[in-house]
Amino acid sequence: MLSRLFAPKVKVSAHCDLPCGVYDPAQARIEAESVKAVQEKMAGNDDPHFQTRATIIKEQRAELAKHHVSVLWSDYFKAPHFEKYPELHRLVNDTLKALSAAKASTDPATGQKALDYIAQIDKIFWETKKA
Repeated sequence: MLSRLFAPKVKVSAHCDLPCGVYDPAQARIEAESVKAVQEKMAGNDDPHFQTRATIIKEQRAELAKHHVSVLWSDYFKAPHFEKYPELHRLVNDTLKALSAAKASTDPATGQKALDYIAQIDKIFWETKKA
């Protein structure tokens, strides 16, 4: 009798681990924008202490951006997304590689390349949210 009382009345399912609205590529974009901004500031300042601090911040922000992209890939995107967007695996990999390159570089072009890849992920992400 107790098992019937506490048995679920409604079966639910979701395409993500948590209710929609939790995931957003904006988090990765904001961190990648910070990477590029730091790279630009580094070009205009020769102070070794500034360079050290800027390098630490740039590397931390690049790691955060990589984390947010990885979470989208592993937790948000599901098999139907990968079927509809077969380029998604390659795109995520390219994005992570670009963020690694930006992490290791002071050239703002590497930060921009990562931002360009994130924009492509963002486009696909919002298309999946409409579905």
